[in-house]
Amino acid sequence: MFETWRWFGPDDTVQLQHVKQAGAAGIVTALHHLNQGQAWPEEEVLKRKRQIEDAGLVWSVVESIAVAEDIKTRTGAFRERIDDYKQSIRTVAHAGVTTICYNFMAITDWTRTDLMWRLPNGGYALRLDITDIAVYDLFILRRPDAAADHPPERQKAAEERFKNMSESQISALESVLIDWLPAREFVYDRAAFQRMLDIYRDIGVEGVRSNMVAFVKEITEVAREEGARLCIHPDDPAFPIFGMPRVMSSADDVRKLFAAVPEPTCGLTLCTGSFGSNPANNLVAMADEFGPRVHFAHLRNTTREPDGSFYEADHLGGDTDMVGVVASLMREEERRTDEERADAVIPMRPDHGHLLIDDIGKKGVNPGYSCIGRLKGLAELRGVMRTIEAFRAGRIT
Repeated sequence: MFETWRWFGPDDTVQLQHVKQAGAAGIVTALHHLNQGQAWPEEEVLKRKRQIEDAGLVWSVVESIAVAEDIKTRTGAFRERIDDYKQSIRTVAHAGVTTICYNFMAITDWTRTDLMWRLPNGGYALRLDITDIAVYDLFILRRPDAAADHPPERQKAAEERFKNMSESQISALESVLIDWLPAREFVYDRAAFQRMLDIYRDIGVEGVRSNMVAFVKEITEVAREEGARLCIHPDDPAFPIFGMPRVMSSADDVRKLFAAVPEPTCGLTLCTGSFGSNPANNLVAMADEFGPRVHFAHLRNTTREPDGSFYEADHLGGDTDMVGVVASLMREEERRTDEERADAVIPMRPDHGHLLIDDIGKKGVNPGYSCIGRLKGLAELRGVMRTIEAFRAGRIT
């Protein structure tokens, strides 16, 4: 597998020379300063590519060209935004970057309730606490019909927690949930968030799925013409929150998209952490089933809790059989090699990472994207890959 690293551009606290020191060869990035749905100018794409190549690395994956909410809801200027998206695909493909990761998550992109959850070893992880989700949904946002989405025991726990929360704690929770995320298209206040939830409630799950399929069909046609590969990222978490429709949370969701858009150009980003947040998902089975259309892999792990909460675990330490997933993807690479596919090698990156050692307290670090935590994850994953290679070559038994 081809080792890559997500980089947020020149303002990232992790510099390109750090990526080289980590041993990765590919960069996963986007034009984060041009992330409001407009078409990416060729000169900006080429400028970013030169920055990466001057450091001795290669821009191997675009993550992400933002999918505007107008596209997801097919309202407002959605036609213009789709045309801009197509142009951006053409521009990055002409620059030689032909793997494009994107998502169709409504409103929030990935969601956590705690960006600094202390681990027993003194490091910090990202965490989603399902009771905090209920606190915000029921007692802060006060979303209509929210009670129907939370069982009685969770409602009771949320009510008790809310009673003991200070105004600063309420503000901090709201900030994490709706007005912060690296590379998000834009952020929301409470009223705007509720307005968007109302729009998606009216569209419904199958309406959003229909909008997704219509969009993916259009961009797949352009990607095929340009020799690019599209790989949709799953919902994160891979279950509904705040009543938002989820259309890429399960194996069945992937099957429905692939049935509607059967061209191999339309592929999957196998994010083991996102899919792994849902206990119904068997990641090894999904890697086996969807392997021929996996164009990119995010490898991270989560530990789930009985109530539905989860936290980001060590890359080899959570509920997902990471060794089994990596072995499946490497078998897929062998199969592609036998078929002489041009995309025989699958790019991967160590997704998220714990905040560790002297990254703790460092200013400007994007939560989940510290250097040392991802370096640790990459080293662990690299060890798995090298061991599998040695086993298959007969060097170990």
